Amino acid sequence: MESKTANNDEKTDPEHWDRFEIEDQPPVKRSSRKTSLLSCPGNLETHRQTKETYPSINDKGDVKTLLKENGEAPKRRVSGYGLGPPSAGDTVKYPGRKRSSQGSNGMGITRGRLESTMTTDSLPNSSSTYGLVLAGNGDRRFIPKMGSSSLKREQWGKKFEFLLSLIGFAVDLGNVWRFPYICFKNGGGAFLIPYFLMVIFGGIPLFYLEVILGQYHRSGCISIWRKICPIFKGVGFGICLMALYVSSYYNTVIAWAVYYLYSSFASELPWSRCDPAWANENCLDQINASAHNMSWSNSSESPAHQFFERHVLELYKSSGIGDLGTPRWQIVACLFIVYVILYFCLWKGVRSSGKAVWVTATLPYVVLFILLIRGVTLPGAGLGIRYYLTPRWHYLARPGVWLEAATQVFFSLGPGFGTLIALSSYNRFDNNCYRDAIITSVINCLTSFMAGFVVFSFMGYMAHLLHKTNIEEVTTPGVGLLFVVLGQALTTFDGSVFFSIIFFLMIITLGLDSSFGGLEAVITGAADEFPEKVGKNREKFVLVFLSGSFLFAISTTTQGGAYLVTLLEAYAAGSAIMTFVLLEAISVSWFYGIDRLCGDVQAMLGFGPGIFWRICWKYISPIFLAFMIIMGFATSSNLAYDGQVFPDWSTAVGWLITLSSVILVPVYAIYRYCFETGSPRQRCFVLTKPEVGGQGLPRESLAMTTVPE
Repeated sequence: MESKTANNDEKTDPEHWDRFEIEDQPPVKRSSRKTSLLSCPGNLETHRQTKETYPSINDKGDVKTLLKENGEAPKRRVSGYGLGPPSAGDTVKYPGRKRSSQGSNGMGITRGRLESTMTTDSLPNSSSTYGLVLAGNGDRRFIPKMGSSSLKREQWGKKFEFLLSLIGFAVDLGNVWRFPYICFKNGGGAFLIPYFLMVIFGGIPLFYLEVILGQYHRSGCISIWRKICPIFKGVGFGICLMALYVSSYYNTVIAWAVYYLYSSFASELPWSRCDPAWANENCLDQINASAHNMSWSNSSESPAHQFFERHVLELYKSSGIGDLGTPRWQIVACLFIVYVILYFCLWKGVRSSGKAVWVTATLPYVVLFILLIRGVTLPGAGLGIRYYLTPRWHYLARPGVWLEAATQVFFSLGPGFGTLIALSSYNRFDNNCYRDAIITSVINCLTSFMAGFVVFSFMGYMAHLLHKTNIEEVTTPGVGLLFVVLGQALTTFDGSVFFSIIFFLMIITLGLDSSFGGLEAVITGAADEFPEKVGKNREKFVLVFLSGSFLFAISTTTQGGAYLVTLLEAYAAGSAIMTFVLLEAISVSWFYGIDRLCGDVQAMLGFGPGIFWRICWKYISPIFLAFMIIMGFATSSNLAYDGQVFPDWSTAVGWLITLSSVILVPVYAIYRYCFETGSPRQRCFVLTKPEVGGQGLPRESLAMTTVPE
């Protein structure tokens, strides 16, 4: 390759290179010098390229990156000019940068020449076509033109697969059971006011921010911090640990739904009557109790309730969270099926998961529409819908209502889990991520709103059957709303088996979509951070990682697993994920820079973000997150499940789980600071500046900034 390149002494066409002009100053005529595709200030002219450090033009006219004999991409020397006095003839070394003496810049300003070694992870390594783009901050740089393939990185097979993946991740089980219950509990229709305010000023801006970062920098949640603010790279590691916690309980909930789906294939739904094999003397069919001259007491429990807790969970064999008992082999088997599905949807990357979302992201909407039509035609449905939407305005004076709205928006849209960054990193550079973010956010909110009609039409129907006038008497918080209340309602339908099958299929597909996203964030992050060990062995890594997650999740399949699921749901993400997103918003807005971020958007989309997005990213979103964190600490209390309050030590364990992922941020920052060279001021400067550029070619601010003494 070297001999062939040496003989190919071609000159590049100027249209393949970028030229910068200093504003309000005439262009300065300079002698020819060697340069590269990397931008640097000054009016530069193109010259012959060398075989070791610069791209070449092959006989087809394409830009082609030269590789060394071992196949490794060579490092590039990035040159530029920064303000500051030059050294007295000697080269002065800075951490990661080299500064040599340089004369006047031609305008009477003495400048020091700065050089930085950069790898080619942000450069094109396959043939492509480049075009000159004027960025939002006034500088010009070459980026891949529309339709070009700029990087040797996997991409979505079809544009719609990315959109479906975003929707599938954002729309999860919480949209079906949590939003309707939270809306009803916090003022009904009045709750929609804080909810939509949080969506507009907090949820959508943070969602859009992460999609921008992923698409521009084309990196996972770990390595992307090298291109934003290296000192916060611990956030990426913390996200991966948090994803392990979340997958351990979230997939168990999906396994419960798998067991219900299996149980639905019968002539009669097994939870429609009290089966002596799992029911006790307190089991009573409340709907048919009056027909059999039986009275409902405070100790009575419906067949659906006892089927879930006594048969599926065997919760009665556990005395609390301190006594988890043994794993339920039936649930372990269902959990294994869930992980097998996850593996074959993730092992090939977006080539496999992109095909799976055509089913998992669309089927829930088909089922929701069927259940909506069935629900609104049930007797008593109007009673439930009125309870769902009737505004109770005095609730808006309660701070907890606003916290509930912020929490629901945050966990529904899902910024901070690393998933949005991972999924968008497989996009084309010119993909309209702005449109995708708006469409996904709107669909997510409308799905939650529609799910509320489905759930509360069923609640009104149950109240009608039980001769109740208060919906609160038939409403259950948590996942019990899915498996107990709605499960019981399904038993009263004509064709109950059919409706039960499609209902739990919907629950499974909703859960799998979100689980795809959470696990893909870890896999993409690890593959980008360790390309040789993980990136080239993705199938093996996915197998090992999912096996570890499965073994960790077995603890939630025990007889007291429901208590552990409740604990992990409250503490595994919660404050940790909000802390991660707060650090992300601060680092992008204040260290990476709003102007630089807007320039990235300008380069990708051809238009930059407006003043609304700038204000939200820089001020409103950090305040929004800080409010959630503070209120979360202020309102925390001991958890409870099925009337049993957790002991104090369990709260301490919960906060340790939260701290275990958050602590990685300061630990990594201290580690990097200690091993960085230079003075304390130089270390802080280097660790808060991007190391390399994104998919678009690096700008002068990435490597040509004067390092302080």
